[in-house]
Amino acid sequence: MLKDAQGLVVTTEKAQAIAAINRFIDQALYYGKDAETAILQAIAADPTCALAHAYAAAYYLSQENSKAWQQAQPYLQIAQQHSAKITTREKLYLQAISAWANQEIEVAIAIHEKITNRFPQDLISVQQGQYHYFYLGEPEKLLQIAQKVLPRNQENHYLYGMVAFGLEQCNQLKAAEKMALRAIALNRYDPWAHHAIAHLMETQGRVDEGITWMESFADTWENCNSMLYTHNWWHIALYYWQLENYQKVLQLYDRHIWERANKQSPKDQVSAISLLLRLELRGVNVGNRWEAISPYLYSRIEEHALPFQDLHYVYALTKAGHHDWVKQMLQSMQYHTLRINPFLRQRWLEVAIPAARGMVAHAQGDFNTTVAELKPVLSRLHTIGGSHAQQVLFQQVYQDAAFSAQKQSWIYAAS
Repeated sequence: MLKDAQGLVVTTEKAQAIAAINRFIDQALYYGKDAETAILQAIAADPTCALAHAYAAAYYLSQENSKAWQQAQPYLQIAQQHSAKITTREKLYLQAISAWANQEIEVAIAIHEKITNRFPQDLISVQQGQYHYFYLGEPEKLLQIAQKVLPRNQENHYLYGMVAFGLEQCNQLKAAEKMALRAIALNRYDPWAHHAIAHLMETQGRVDEGITWMESFADTWENCNSMLYTHNWWHIALYYWQLENYQKVLQLYDRHIWERANKQSPKDQVSAISLLLRLELRGVNVGNRWEAISPYLYSRIEEHALPFQDLHYVYALTKAGHHDWVKQMLQSMQYHTLRINPFLRQRWLEVAIPAARGMVAHAQGDFNTTVAELKPVLSRLHTIGGSHAQQVLFQQVYQDAAFSAQKQSWIYAAS
């Protein structure tokens, strides 16, 4: 057995496998574009390394699409085949990823908490715990799982960035900025720390400063995966949107967001959709950009990886005029609730599906229905995930619908 760069034992005798695992850990925490390559190199170096296979499965599950979920399955199976003599930590990690693959998110979270209690150097487990808490709308727990391992990771800039984002999501903005700046002082190339600063400056209304700050680090994102590259530029676009410089927003959309997106990536699609929607809420003509996105959304119709994402998809499909697809997707969301466990089912039935109907109604210009569907669920929309900056979009849609419905009633009354 050998140890990885975190000082944790891995069941392998292959130095090349450890080197590739270390590369994967760094790429995963950095949101680098070479994470997949690194973990496949680890497997090639030692095909019997259960942890490498579990990492590969986790990587594909994090892509949030059905093709990637299918890719994850054989890696999980092989990991299980080689799990008899692996360490306790590796067994726990494999259990967590297996639970994730089965959509038993509450089980996965409990195991990640157990791992981080016993093995606080395991920042991959921290990161994946944060991921699940993020999409359950539980920012306090997202923060706590990172904070509790700080004493054992005092020099790890990645962890400071993870804690900074948790602090920001819990509205502890001064502490978040201090933590993010500490991460960047250790390593200028820490895109998640940049991301935390982007959030808090937006929350504080430091728009011009935010633009200057984020653009000064944009050169460091070239080796990020498409998700974080486009998402950090998305934050810059939001600053310009706040300044009502809509032409600049469209330029950033075309150059740094949709142009640089992995067109098959749900995360990249959501960033693009949310930006177009914000522009239209301000009366901006976005041209044929809805139509350009919509072909890539067909595979999302019956996927239902995350309810937060489905709300974006149905809106975009409606705007692009694919009403049959929209009807199919709304029906599929209902069927999906029959297949998932009660822990997730409630969020879909009580929050996501009514919100989806409201989003479709808004895209169709049916503002009274939008108000009727969204108003009862607004206070619970955080439970289906997304950051504050992302969640506020649904509030903006509701406010636009309420104003438009009232305006229509005035017109009818005056006629």
